[in-house]
Amino acid sequence: METITKLLFITLLTLGLSLQAAEPININSANKQTLMQIKGIGEKRADAIIAWREKNGPFKSVEGLTEIDGIGPSLIETNKDMLTVGSATVQ
Repeated sequence: METITKLLFITLLTLGLSLQAAEPININSANKQTLMQIKGIGEKRADAIIAWREKNGPFKSVEGLTEIDGIGPSLIETNKDMLTVGSATVQ
């Protein structure tokens, strides 16, 4: 019975993490730690994304990330399903 309980716990924990990962990351509002969850984005690129937002305002599209040094189309393609800029009315 203890083994079944442990397996059920692990399954539920894994399911919870999977559901959490399914939430898209809004590149216009995400903090540094959240940006670093994007595959290929480390501390320096996360800082660069935030600095770009502060200087230029919100990204109009996910593809706008290519304005950041070291971020190219392949990184965006790899992560496109987990990125968003939020609502269509970006100001």
